[in-house]
Amino acid sequence: MVRIYRSKVAAAVHESMEDLYETGAIAKKTMREFDEMCLTPVRKFTARDIQKLRERENMSQPVFARHLNVTKSLVSQWERGEKRPRGASLKLLTLIEKKGLDAVA
Repeated sequence: MVRIYRSKVAAAVHESMEDLYETGAIAKKTMREFDEMCLTPVRKFTARDIQKLRERENMSQPVFARHLNVTKSLVSQWERGEKRPRGASLKLLTLIEKKGLDAVA
C-alpha cells in the first residue's frame, strides 16, 4: 500500500517505528496511533473549494467523478452544497488538492 505522509521526515520516522513494531519493541496500539499522526490529514471542503479544485485540474464534472469513483450527480451535489464528501472521497480530494490529480489517477 502506498502511503502519503505529511513530510519526508514523517516518512522516515514512520519507517523506523514500523521496524520497532516488527521487532516487538512497541505495541500494536502505539503503532496505530503513530500511523494516524503521520498520514496526510483530511480537511472539510466547501462547495466552492470542490469546484475550484476541479477547475484547477481542468476537468468536467463527469471526468472528475470518474477519478474519484463517484457519480457525476454526486460531484454536482457537492458543488451546489447539497451534500458533502465523506470517507474515501474526502481523502482523495485532500490528496488531489495537495499533490494534483496525478496522485490518484
